[in-house]
Amino acid sequence: MDYTVPSPIPISYLKKIFLNSLTPKFYVALTGTSSLISGLIFIFEWWYFHKHGTSFIEQVSVSHLRPLMGRTESSISQPGFSSSNRESETSRHNLSECKVWRNPLNLFRGAEYSRYTWMTGKEPLTYYDMNLSAQDHQTFFTCDTDFLRPSDIVMQKAWRERNPPARIKAAYQALELNNECATAYVLLAEEEATTIVDAERLFKQALKAGETIYKQSQQCQHQSPQHEAQLRRDTNVLVYIKRRLAMCARKLGRIREAVKIMRDLMKEFPPLTMLNIHENLLESLLELQAYADVQAVLAKYDDISLPKSAAICYTAALLKTRTVSDKFSPETASRRGLSTAEINAVEAIHRAVEFNPHVPKYLLEMKSLILPPEHILKRGDSEAIAYAFFHLQHWKRIEGALNLLQCTWEGTFRMIPYPLEKGHLFYPYPSCTETADRELLPTFHHVSVYPKKELPFFVHFTAGLCSSTAMIALLTHQFPEIMGIFAKANQSSSTLAPFISFLQEKLSS
Repeated sequence: MDYTVPSPIPISYLKKIFLNSLTPKFYVALTGTSSLISGLIFIFEWWYFHKHGTSFIEQVSVSHLRPLMGRTESSISQPGFSSSNRESETSRHNLSECKVWRNPLNLFRGAEYSRYTWMTGKEPLTYYDMNLSAQDHQTFFTCDTDFLRPSDIVMQKAWRERNPPARIKAAYQALELNNECATAYVLLAEEEATTIVDAERLFKQALKAGETIYKQSQQCQHQSPQHEAQLRRDTNVLVYIKRRLAMCARKLGRIREAVKIMRDLMKEFPPLTMLNIHENLLESLLELQAYADVQAVLAKYDDISLPKSAAICYTAALLKTRTVSDKFSPETASRRGLSTAEINAVEAIHRAVEFNPHVPKYLLEMKSLILPPEHILKRGDSEAIAYAFFHLQHWKRIEGALNLLQCTWEGTFRMIPYPLEKGHLFYPYPSCTETADRELLPTFHHVSVYPKKELPFFVHFTAGLCSSTAMIALLTHQFPEIMGIFAKANQSSSTLAPFISFLQEKLSS
């Protein structure tokens, strides 16, 4: 008996039979399920991004690929140069960049911050900011020899007290023990005085007592290490009092007197440059419109070896802007090009914006100002607020300065497309500023973030996938015949012609 072996059925024929047997309901279910799954992924990605600031899919991918990337980098690195050393240097720089500094122009708690609270019912200072100030006061105004003077023991407890009325009460107790307790007068001037005039009166009493104690400490400084520590503390107290007296004079309109006190302080105590008294001096000289003196101060402190600040960078930009701003016109500049002086001004603005990109929005009044905090983060939103709060009037005084700033400041971002990875004139912009600024600034203020966080690729991808599959499901449900032929037509390019002719017939009918 002969047996004939049946020939195998072609796979293309089975595929055709399977696709022809599919109904429109299958496509609706398929696309609907795909839309649901991609929608859930999109919702999760959106939630994860807003909670953690990054894409979950991207983070998982990078974490799994990191070992391979690490081996690749180490294999192509130059001999004698360790990538771990480079990372440690970067981390050390980031720590220094995210250091919180005492605001050189901080306001008076009783005469200014408390008055704001009385008027608005809002607290302008955060607990974190006030806690940093308490640590500063303990560093400046206490030492190991406080046990030698009963009034200093009381004041040591006062600086650690969190409750303002309790601090004020302790200051009066210290004055009962010693009528010449300079730090007690300082505390009362800062927190109890409700006007600048009252604060100045108390600071003058503190100055009288502080000078007496300082002279006594100078005579005993070589007797023991404890006496040297006491001299350092008394020096800090004296410098603090004189500086606040200069700020009182500036606020009361006696600007030349304030400038003289600041200049004398900088000559008498040159090692105390970390207090940034020159920034107080710059602001007072700008108020006097003594631009030559401002330039002289910048020549000394705008040095590559010294730490920068928004006050230094933007004041330098203001001086260069002042020479061209009154005649600057964007239309004219676009026709004839920029002159050398205009190029220098624009470059100075770009330099300032690269250092602190938050300042222009406050100077241009695109964002509302609040009272500056007692501590600032350099290159952060807190420093921008502190600078603009005092220097906005100086930019307004110079004709055309804000116009030139408005026309040129955004060009900085084209020069530095990836500011977190690469800088132009400064180090890359630190990524820690947003977190620190949220601690320093009150909750009612909308913290400025740079660079602005863009939605990750996978958020856009899942959103597009969810939308497209949902649209296909809807079209399949409404037009099952057309979408069925469309699905069959895509299985091979040879069947596209009937599909196109079918669509033409439908459209013509």
